[in-house]
Amino acid sequence: INAEYGEEKSHLLDSKQPAKMANDGSRDKLLGGGGGYQTQTRETQDQVDQVMGIMRNNIDKVLERDSKIQNLNERSDALQVGANQFLQTGTQLKRKMWWKNVKFMIVIGVVAVIVLGVIIGVIVSQTKKKKEP
Repeated sequence: INAEYGEEKSHLLDSKQPAKMANDGSRDKLLGGGGGYQTQTRETQDQVDQVMGIMRNNIDKVLERDSKIQNLNERSDALQVGANQFLQTGTQLKRKMWWKNVKFMIVIGVVAVIVLGVIIGVIVSQTKKKKEP
C-alpha cells in the first residue's frame, strides 16, 4: 500500500496511526464529533446495517414480486386453457345449431311440398269432376 499511495499518504490508511491534521477541529468534524475512530466505526457499522436491512427488504420484495408473477402466469395459463375450451365448444355449438337449422328448413320444405301437393291434388280433382258431366 505504501508504494502505491506514497509514504506521505500511507498514514491515512493505517488505522493504528492517528491522522496528522491541524488541531483546529477539522478532524473531529471529519470523524463526526469528538468520539474519534470508534464513533466513526460505529456510524459506519450503523450505515452498513441500515443498507443491509434495506437490501434484505428489497430481496424480500423481489421474491414476493416473483411469487406474484408466477401466480399471475399460472392464472393466465388457466385462462388461456379456458378460452381455448370455450372456442372449441362455441365452434361445436355453432355447427350443431347450423345443422339443426338446416334440418328444420328441410322439414318445412317437405311439409310445404306436401301441402302444396294436396292443394294441387284437390284443385285437379275438382276440375276433373266439373269437366265430366
